[in-house]
Amino acid sequence: MAAVLSQGSVMGWNLAFSAGACALAFAAVSPRFAAGLALGAALEAVNFRTLWRSCERIFLSGAPGSGPAVALFGLRFVLLGAVIFFALRAGVHPAGFVVGLSMIVPATVLAAWRARPPILADAPALAPDDPEWERWDAWRARERDAEPEEE
Repeated sequence: MAAVLSQGSVMGWNLAFSAGACALAFAAVSPRFAAGLALGAALEAVNFRTLWRSCERIFLSGAPGSGPAVALFGLRFVLLGAVIFFALRAGVHPAGFVVGLSMIVPATVLAAWRARPPILADAPALAPDDPEWERWDAWRARERDAEPEEE
């Protein structure tokens, strides 16, 4: 089990899912559907790599003034929309295209699940009826602010 989520693990699962889906679609549906799926999978793979790099530049660089990185992050949406528009205008099978664009989701979920931290059975935990649980705000993921006492 990997210690951290990596771009390579997500892309590896994505390739496996996309290749399997393309082979199944070619055999079960139609070659046009499989071609649309393959094009969508290739487009989302490029989009995911760009998204990963942009997020690394914006959030992990530590350098102030990440304005160009944010601009490139937004430009990615414009280019993605343009490619989708022209692909659909060119006659790509729309359902296959959408399925191909969506293949990154199960790949990311599976890669993140495999990169989860280990579950420790002997980890310290509060008893279920401990009053400290009432101090925790699950919606904000932090301790609750002290409430002023009413008169």
